[in-house]
Amino acid sequence: MKTKPQASTGMVATSSKFVIVTALLMLPALTLSGQTMVAEKTDRPGEATLQPSGERPQIRIEKRSRAYWRVTFDNPPFNIFGPETIPQMEKIVAEIENDPHLRVVVFDSAVPGFFLTHYNFTPPLAVSTSLPAGSTGLHPLPDMLVRISKAPVVSIALIRGRATGVGSELALASDMRFASREKAILSQWEVGAGFVPGGGPMARLPRLMGRGRALEVLLGSDDIDGELAEAYGYVNRSFADEKLDPFVDALATRISGFDRQAIADTKHLVDFASLPSDPEIGAGWNAFISSVQRPIAQKNIGRLMEMGLQKNPDIEARLGYYTETLAEK
Repeated sequence: MKTKPQASTGMVATSSKFVIVTALLMLPALTLSGQTMVAEKTDRPGEATLQPSGERPQIRIEKRSRAYWRVTFDNPPFNIFGPETIPQMEKIVAEIENDPHLRVVVFDSAVPGFFLTHYNFTPPLAVSTSLPAGSTGLHPLPDMLVRISKAPVVSIALIRGRATGVGSELALASDMRFASREKAILSQWEVGAGFVPGGGPMARLPRLMGRGRALEVLLGSDDIDGELAEAYGYVNRSFADEKLDPFVDALATRISGFDRQAIADTKHLVDFASLPSDPEIGAGWNAFISSVQRPIAQKNIGRLMEMGLQKNPDIEARLGYYTETLAEK
């Protein structure tokens, strides 16, 4: 069934279609986990503590100062982003938007080899269907990405390891991206599996690297290392791995000392010239929902799951290679 880009009020129904389709797509190959987690945060600079919870949270906030936070994804073994992550991330995005002292947030990972990867479909269907649309009217995932881009706070993605699907889309939604030359891998793998990416890369990538390179990344569905990502404009800069953290920390610390209103006003004006509109992001999400229902997409995802997607470290680490095996010869 084809869908057309809708106004924001139509996205709640769209969200429900998505979770139903993806659940039907994945259930034959998966077991249900039923995990529920609570986002973690800290109240004192330089310290990270867990909130009381029966389950381990997937995200940590370290408040290095009132003006500078680190948001760390910590969901081993692969930092997969799923419906159980969305409420945690929503709380963090709301804090980023509303904290009057915050100036800079850096997104990073505590999981070796993985910054943030693709969507997880293993939790029970109710975990996803119970999620309301976000404040933009979009499904919660693209909603949060849009809000991160428009927040009056500078967002920086520190990419070490694989940023695939949602991870790439979070990086693209951030104001700046810095990557490990040796250890960063970025990819939008979805076309290789027969469906359209849903988190807005079609709207964001051409603005960063031009139409031709954006199409190469999206249609090639291959892995992009840190050096090539820098050359293409996928990231601001790539660094030798040992120099990545010192650079990002120094830049974030520097910006965090500047006037908050001047930062917010300048970013807002840059947004006019550079950000895609909410309808553009919504159109991509609708295209994803339509395309993922196609038999070829269902077949290809099923084949990847049989190979070991979400279970086998080699599949997750070399997703570009395994996606290529799906191609017709």
